[in-house]
Amino acid sequence: MSPTLVIPLGELTWRFSRSGGPGGQHANTADTKVEVRFDVVASPSLGPRQRARLLERLGDEVRVVVSDQRSQARNRDLALERLAARLAGALRVDTPRRPTRPTTASVRRRLDDKRRQATRKADRRRPPPD
Repeated sequence: MSPTLVIPLGELTWRFSRSGGPGGQHANTADTKVEVRFDVVASPSLGPRQRARLLERLGDEVRVVVSDQRSQARNRDLALERLAARLAGALRVDTPRRPTRPTTASVRRRLDDKRRQATRKADRRRPPPD
């Protein structure tokens, strides 16, 4: 799944059902809709920090449902890709933001734009009566 996390396919639970929408006889007979579930709590592949992060961000179970394509095999591939992306996104550690001050030039530009906008709006107003 990612460089630090590899999940064996045996830990995934698959379910297939009929996909809704157009498709004629093929859609009415083929189980092309794919649902894949990953149990975060029971997975032996996860380390304690990974498990804690996934539980905090995604919950006890991660579920992905795909019915984009008419082929079950393609929907399975898409489901695995989306599951991997969701897990990778949840495991990513964001670097903390360092607060910075605006530069003198950016403050000057902002105030100049503000003055220019105020002048533009003032010019639109009706002149005061004499």
